[in-house]
Amino acid sequence: MNNFSLKNFFWKFFKKLANLNFSLFILSLIIVFCILGSILEQEQDSLYYIANYPESTSLILFLGLDHLFRTWWFIFFIIILVASLISCSLTTQLPSLKNARRWKFIYSKKNLISSNDHFNNNLKLNYSFINVVYSLICLDFFVFCRSRSIYAYKGLFGRIAPIFVHFSIIAVLLGSVYGFLFSFVLQEVVPVGETFHLKNLVYSGFYSNLPLDLFGYIDDFYIQYNNNGSIKQFFSKLSVYLNNKKASDAKLIYVNGPLNIKQMIFYQTNWQLNGIRIRVGSNYYFQKKLFKKISNGESIWISNFYVSEQQELFLILMNLDNKVLICNDFGVILKEVSLREKFYINSVPYTIEDIISSTGLQIKFDPGIPLVYFGFFVMIITTFMSYLSYSQIWIYQTLDLLEFFGCTNRATLFFEQNVTLLQKIYISYLSNTLKKPYKITSILR
Repeated sequence: MNNFSLKNFFWKFFKKLANLNFSLFILSLIIVFCILGSILEQEQDSLYYIANYPESTSLILFLGLDHLFRTWWFIFFIIILVASLISCSLTTQLPSLKNARRWKFIYSKKNLISSNDHFNNNLKLNYSFINVVYSLICLDFFVFCRSRSIYAYKGLFGRIAPIFVHFSIIAVLLGSVYGFLFSFVLQEVVPVGETFHLKNLVYSGFYSNLPLDLFGYIDDFYIQYNNNGSIKQFFSKLSVYLNNKKASDAKLIYVNGPLNIKQMIFYQTNWQLNGIRIRVGSNYYFQKKLFKKISNGESIWISNFYVSEQQELFLILMNLDNKVLICNDFGVILKEVSLREKFYINSVPYTIEDIISSTGLQIKFDPGIPLVYFGFFVMIITTFMSYLSYSQIWIYQTLDLLEFFGCTNRATLFFEQNVTLLQKIYISYLSNTLKKPYKITSILR
């Protein structure tokens, strides 16, 4: 008795989850949370929220709105929606599909489910079950015949599609949760010619693991400029190694042109100038750090060095086009030199050997993306399929006539056209063999 009561309780709870209004309410909450997460910047330092949202900082941090999509309550609502969709599929959609596939033969009007029927004009003509079957097959109906009754339907995909719409939504939600738990995001700023490992985490899922046997090497970095001097695009030449073996040849990545290796995506994000390498004479080298300054809304990089105890020179870079301005301590431009061009100061030869730059990379790993994409693909296909009409036709024989009944779940006008066409096809089959008048009574609902 206790087992029966417990089973009954769970079944009632399962049915409650399948309630359409409840599912729409949970879905609406998730949509509101997603909009909030899109408006409010995610994964920022607490100081950022203190500076930009001073009055709401405590609430944002307490509710976890700074990482909304990773909070336990957001994942909880997703799980509830998944459970609701599963219960709806099991308690409503699958039984409906099973009922749609059942052969439903009728032998009188008493067998009709509904009385909301509309009678068409009666047609007096001879009948033949074979001709009726041929006529239905011509209209792509699946036809079943037993004794004095015919049952036919078409558009079963229209009844199957909603089930797959549910499962596609479930796949999208589960893929999102899987990504929350196992994904990670890293940011790396790497000088050209240097090797880097994956270590500077920005975000990591609860069960994510960094690949320790993977590292990268920056072969080159350069910037492409527009005619007006503004930046058009910047590029990094990147090599990736796995287990001390080259996982791929050097690939050129750029903004909106990432590199995908082992489900990890390497994005080009930012860049910076670190320093400048100078050669004095023929074999003496030294490096100086570059400092970024903002002048009239434009970025410039400045470094300095002393050529004597009293004389100081400044090196100024406006961009990464290998042009360097040399100024004295009064700000007067002495000359402009190119990379590896020899110039003289106090009769001493100098050469700008290299401008040391760094490229910014963002590395993302999200194993749930294939499942999410697959779910959306199935959802798009099955959503269109769900608009297919599911139509049913019953025909049975009485003493002196054939009675015809039909119904459809949508596109009633098209169904009426099909019925009219069915009667025309049937008449054409009998046009040469009419002997005894009979009637067909047509009922639409």
